[in-house]
Amino acid sequence: MLDGAVRARIEPAIDAMGSGIARAGIPANAVTLFAFGLGLAAAGLVALESYLVGLVLLLVSRLCDGLDGAVARVRGKTDFGGFLDIVLDFGVYGAIPVGFVLADPSANAVAGAVLVFSFYVNGASFLAFAVMAEKNGLTTDKRGEKSFFFTTGLAEATETIAVFVLACVFPSIFPVLAWIFAVICFYTAMSRIVMTARVLRQAG
Repeated sequence: MLDGAVRARIEPAIDAMGSGIARAGIPANAVTLFAFGLGLAAAGLVALESYLVGLVLLLVSRLCDGLDGAVARVRGKTDFGGFLDIVLDFGVYGAIPVGFVLADPSANAVAGAVLVFSFYVNGASFLAFAVMAEKNGLTTDKRGEKSFFFTTGLAEATETIAVFVLACVFPSIFPVLAWIFAVICFYTAMSRIVMTARVLRQAG
């Protein structure tokens, strides 16, 4: 929901940094892999209950996740780069809740499992619509220039990161945050299913 507004504010700075990285000869996929590595390290630190250090690495990881697209726009986008970016993004978003589960299984296991399940369902609805959009020739630029169709929703990257930030700053409330955000993710998936039925009916 908030990705568009956040993107509009930070895109000039991201593009400037991305241009510098591209001029240094660093490929976009290397930035994507670096972001993924930082995200996994952040999840590991969360599992070790080093929440604030983990938070710093997570935020740097997500910054790099924005930079890879900026680098790609300079050096040239590839289909594999778009594929790698989305797969590894989902990897990071799934790893952080697992970190909280490992940090305190008795308190966090059930809520963490439900949250990961909601990510799975929401992500499936997102990616499945992208396939259907490609098949029907649908396009959008609501989330900038992407490798495939990005649908908007209540639970997007900005909201996910905000939940992770709150959980790292206040780890004792992770179960409450996880349950609330899981409901939001399920709602987003359901609304996307309804939207898909309407859009494909119109396209047909």
